[in-house]
Amino acid sequence: MSDSSPPRSGSESDANDRPDLAAVRDFLDGLQHQICEVLETLDGEIRFRREEIPRPGGGVSRPRVLEEGAVFEKAAVHFTHSHGGAMPPAATLRRPELVGRTYEALSLSLIVHPRNPYVPTCHANYRFFLAHDPTGLAPVWWFGGGFDCTPYYGFEEDAIHWHRTARDACGVHGPDLYPRFKEQCDAYFFLPHRDEPRGIGGIFYDDFDEGGFSRAFELWQATANAFVDAYRPIVERRRDVKWGQRERDFQLYRRGRYVEFNLLQDRGTRFGLEAGARTESILASMPPQVSWRYDWQPEPGTPEAILYSDYLRPRSWAEETVSDGG
Repeated sequence: MSDSSPPRSGSESDANDRPDLAAVRDFLDGLQHQICEVLETLDGEIRFRREEIPRPGGGVSRPRVLEEGAVFEKAAVHFTHSHGGAMPPAATLRRPELVGRTYEALSLSLIVHPRNPYVPTCHANYRFFLAHDPTGLAPVWWFGGGFDCTPYYGFEEDAIHWHRTARDACGVHGPDLYPRFKEQCDAYFFLPHRDEPRGIGGIFYDDFDEGGFSRAFELWQATANAFVDAYRPIVERRRDVKWGQRERDFQLYRRGRYVEFNLLQDRGTRFGLEAGARTESILASMPPQVSWRYDWQPEPGTPEAILYSDYLRPRSWAEETVSDGG
């Protein structure tokens, strides 16, 4: 997942606040370990498969995949440090001024596909790009990231908690960022061919360098650390809710939307494939089971229909309160 926009003057290093690649990597190393540990504890049964794979052109990919757990049907938490020659087209399409620069990219991407249909799928991605100029100009850098939630059955309590956690994390940099990042998330995680959002959103940002490296890094760390705080209480509330074949069928149907987005629109998928990354790692975000039904519509008034009418539309979740029965 990677968006692009023209760089701002603040993205270039200065003598007092240069980008610290080692600090970024140390943070992502720790974040991967923390998230895997939390998900293993929540599942209680299965541990992540751990690998470390050299990347073409230099760097390393460290995929972590959990499959067939009691709570999580599949979860993937991948760390990547890549560097090489010219940046792939997916990264330069809207930033043509970076064509010809070499780059380093650090990222942590995760996806969780729960077994219980009442537990939402969730996704997060945190990345740092450093583009070097062969002529000696100052490097250009930026942060990106965010997390979004894709429920199969809607609960106001969960949606409000998710967005308030995101808003609080953005507050370390100022009150204006959450509304901006929420709007960007709603716009990005939208399926135009379906004319519907993928889920209830969250926050999404890219090309972020505001306030210099130290301030931008602080914001990035806060939003990355917030993922566990946003997701763990929802899993704990919903993992033991009883479900049957009806809920399972709807879950598999809605997972189809997730696959459509990742294969048709996600810029991170294109970036990874164009950069020569390991295909198995890139496609580890795919759900283990999925289904499509021809021209299927939920029955009016059902919980499945309520997902479409009440949850798959923009709402100011962080400002809302739980209604009766919500």
